[in-house]
This record gives sequence, structure tokens and C-alpha cells, in this order.
Amino acid sequence: MQLTTEYCSNTFAIIMSVVSQVILNADDELRYPSQGELQSISSFFKTGEQRVRIANILSENEKKIVQEATKQLWQKRPDFIAPGGNAYGDKQRNQCIRDFGWYLRLATYGVLAGNQEPIEKIGIIGVREMYNSLGVPVPGMAEAIRCLKRASLALLSDEDAAAATPYFDYMVQAMS
Repeated sequence: MQLTTEYCSNTFAIIMSVVSQVILNADDELRYPSQGELQSISSFFKTGEQRVRIANILSENEKKIVQEATKQLWQKRPDFIAPGGNAYGDKQRNQCIRDFGWYLRLATYGVLAGNQEPIEKIGIIGVREMYNSLGVPVPGMAEAIRCLKRASLALLSDEDAAAATPYFDYMVQAMS
């Protein structure tokens, strides 16, 4: 993925939300930002290059990551694609693969923001209930995200993988 105007605009919005949140919190309490809040802004900027690099790697390799995660999941859980399984048939399988891309995108948003808030706000809240209502086994979705995590982290350096891990783990925990 190239750094498009839209991508840069979204990244700017994330940065502004971090700074704005510190300002709004301080203003609500009629005080100056604390040393801890200022340090969190400083840390956010210091890790910015790494977060953008991780987001680029994940988004540029989305197809490869999704294919590898899908392969891992089907090997680990062939019952999902067997007759009667939740991913049996082209339509169900394609929906599963589509969800892989969606969860990868959520993880990327978390990495860019440097916290789980976008994952929470955009799509993880209520997902268990949705899958339960559709008859999709939630433990299977947790396993699918673990496969997505493994496929994603395999493309990152150890340092970058350590930085990205919490966002995948957060989604797995939400499914557990």
C-alpha cells in the first residue's frame, strides 16, 4: 500500500485523536496536561514510524496473509470446510475469507492508533453475539484470528511482531 491521501488523512485523524483526548481530559478537569499524558503523546510520536511500517507491511500483504491464515485454519479445522461445517460451500468459505481481511484491517487500525480503541469502536463489540446468532462457533473464530496472527507476524521483524501482537491478542480474547 502506498501512503495515499486518504491513508495519511486517517493517520492524521488518529494522531489528532490522541492529542485531542489528552487536551479534552485536561480541560474537563480544568488543569494542564499531566507529565504522564505528555509522555504518552511523546511515546506515541516516537513509535509512529514503526506503527506506519507495520501497517504498510500488513496492508501490502493482505492477500498473502489471508491465504496463509485460511490454509492454516483449514488444516487445523478441516471440519469447518467439510459438509455441514460453517465454511462449507463457496458462499460460506468466501464469507470466512472476507472476515479474515476485515480482522486484519482492524488489527492494522489498532497498530496505527497505538491502542485497541479503534478495534473496539469499529467492530469487536457485539461480534460474539453476532456470530452466536448466525450459528458460527465463536471458538472457531478465535482460532481463525490466531491463524491470522501467525500469518501476519511471520512477515514482521521480531520487534515489529512484538508491537503488533497485542492487537491480535485483543481480538482473540474478545472471541474467547
